[in-house]
Amino acid sequence: MKIAVTGATGQLGRLVVIELKKNISSDNIVALVRNPQKASKSGVEVRAFDYTRSNELADALAGIDHLLLISGNEIGQRAAQHSNVIEAAKKAGVKWIVYTSLLHADTSTLNLAGEHLVTEKALKESGIDYTILRNGWYTENYTASIEGAIAGGAFIGSAGNGKIASAARADYAAAAAAVLTDENHKGKVYELAGDQSYTLSDLAAEISSQTGKNIPYRNLTESEYVKILTSFDIPKDFAAAIASWDISASKGDLFDDAHQLSKLIGRPTTSLSDSVKEVL
Repeated sequence: MKIAVTGATGQLGRLVVIELKKNISSDNIVALVRNPQKASKSGVEVRAFDYTRSNELADALAGIDHLLLISGNEIGQRAAQHSNVIEAAKKAGVKWIVYTSLLHADTSTLNLAGEHLVTEKALKESGIDYTILRNGWYTENYTASIEGAIAGGAFIGSAGNGKIASAARADYAAAAAAVLTDENHKGKVYELAGDQSYTLSDLAAEISSQTGKNIPYRNLTESEYVKILTSFDIPKDFAAAIASWDISASKGDLFDDAHQLSKLIGRPTTSLSDSVKEVL
C-alpha cells in the first residue's frame, strides 16, 4: 500500500510525512511536491507534482492507493487545482482521497469556505472513497504575530470576543496520518479543532504572563486593521483577507467544542500556553 502526500514540503505536509514515518515503512510513503529538490532529504520517494499541470498529475499518482490532498495556498485558484488532482486520481486508480478542508465549511462566513465546499462536492461525486478533514485554524496563524506584538506593545486584531478553538499544525498532521492508515475513516467528515478555546484577549494575557510585559489586546475595526496591516507592507488584498478572517472569528466561525481532533490523535491538542512558549 502506497500513501502519497501532496504539498509534502509545506508547513503541514512536511509534518504529515514525519508522522507517517512513525507508523509505516518509508518505502510506502510518496512525497508529491512542486520542487523535488526541496524534499531530497525527506527519506521517502519524491515525485514532481504541480496542481496546475493537469496533464502530468495522473502519471505522478501511478501506484498510489491512499492520497492526502492538502488544499493549495493560491486563494481563488484552489477549486480548479483540486479538481485537476481529483480527475488525475480517478485516471490513476487511486482508491481513497483524504482532503484538508475548513472547519464548518458548510456554515462558515470565512471567504475561504467556498472553494473548500466546491472541492468537497467534487470528491463526493468522484466515485473515489473519501474522507474530509475540516481543519480549524492553526494556532501558528496567531502566534506568528507575537514578535510584532511584543515590539509594538500590543496584540492587534478584529476578532472581538470571538472564541478561537485552534490547534497546532502538528496536531492536524497527526490526525491526517492517523486517518490515512486506518480505512475505518472512509466516508467520514471530521470537524477538527483544538480542545481549548480562547479569545485574542486571552492570547495577549498569555503573552504578557510569559514575558512579564504588559501586552494588551487592542480590538480594531475591520478598516482600521486593514490600514495598519498595509502599513507593515502587507499587500492590501491580503491585509483585507486577514482582517475579514478576524471578523469571521468574532462571529464564532473558528470555534468548535466537539473534540474530534484530540479523539483522532489519542491525546489532548497542544495548549495555547505551550504554543506561545515555543515561539518565545
